[in-house]
Amino acid sequence: MKTELQKDFIDEIKSFKEFGKKTQSFEFKFNSITVPFFVNEFWTSRQRQAHSLHEISYRACFKPQLPRFFITRLTREGDTVYDPFMGRGTTLLESALLGRIPFGCDVNPISTILVRPRLFPPAIVEIEDRIKTIGLNSDCEFPEELLVFYHSETLKAVVNLKNYILDKESEGKLDPIDSWIRMVATNRLTGHSNGFFSVYTLPPNQAVSMKSQQRINTKRGLTPPLRDVKKIILKKSRNLLKDLTEFDRIELERVGKLAKLETASCDKTEFIEDETVSLVVTSPPFLNEVNYKTDNWLRCWFNGIDAERIQIWQIKNISEWQSAMQNVFVELCRILKPGGYVAFEVGEVRSKTVKLEELVLPAGIAAGLTPLFVLINEQVFTKTSNCWGIDNSQKGTNTNRIVLFQKK
Repeated sequence: MKTELQKDFIDEIKSFKEFGKKTQSFEFKFNSITVPFFVNEFWTSRQRQAHSLHEISYRACFKPQLPRFFITRLTREGDTVYDPFMGRGTTLLESALLGRIPFGCDVNPISTILVRPRLFPPAIVEIEDRIKTIGLNSDCEFPEELLVFYHSETLKAVVNLKNYILDKESEGKLDPIDSWIRMVATNRLTGHSNGFFSVYTLPPNQAVSMKSQQRINTKRGLTPPLRDVKKIILKKSRNLLKDLTEFDRIELERVGKLAKLETASCDKTEFIEDETVSLVVTSPPFLNEVNYKTDNWLRCWFNGIDAERIQIWQIKNISEWQSAMQNVFVELCRILKPGGYVAFEVGEVRSKTVKLEELVLPAGIAAGLTPLFVLINEQVFTKTSNCWGIDNSQKGTNTNRIVLFQKK
């Protein structure tokens, strides 16, 4: 039996035309189950500028408009919203800004470093005062191989900042201001503009190898320039905080005290009690597409983390991926409240043949969840058929494809 919330949501999707298009619908039959598919432009980057606090780079993250669409329609203030693959924390931060309690899990410890400080953002004056006290010009040993990315004086400053942060952490004295500085510095390590500590390189959500960077430098005739580390951190901090209101700050602190963020595998989350989560919004690691370990090697170095010890999933086999997702769904079924939802984003079509929602549907069903529909947010394609078989000049897809499950 449909709840009023569920019925209203489905009715809204069927009649949705906020951006001038009508919802298209069709059905997918899996064994004896028929699952509706709805296609429209349900959210767009044009509808609302996302909050500035979101602007932390991370590979393969979705736009804040995606979790907001489900959070505002399927939860109420005070409900718990969870992301088992939290990454940069888009779902968690959007939940917190909307007065929901954020829970998150990621096997990569970099995630917590990037997420938690934004739940307790300091004032810019506090950041300015703190950063003045941190000595970055002291003589220190540094890995010379990193000079392929940094000017020697910049690298000295980065290493001094690294040592300061790790010393504070080991002493148990890492407060919200230091944690914020750590987060921003982690995000500014490498990039393709003068807003980063490094010479020109790939975008900041991935760090190339030292050999690859040497090739970039040679091809472009580059020499790592001197960068002002403190100035860059303050500039990025101001940009992150520009949308923050006093109401936001109060709300973030209120729900942040109740938040749970863990570094763990999402199929084993003992830190979450049974039937306590109202909504899950997440996007899993895609099949053999993104290597988060190699992307984050420099971030791990800066934060004193051994990247080789992080057991990040890198699954190439279809059946193994489906089995891993089923294990995740079993755990999600345990922690979901009766009537709770899972919005599982699988925005990939592999080689124009493997549609991951067709793997996710049976995995969720086998775990005890009931599929309600698949929602396809379409911003580029104009024909429903193209949402099934990619018809553009690039591999992959320009759509978000979300399978919505419910725990009955």
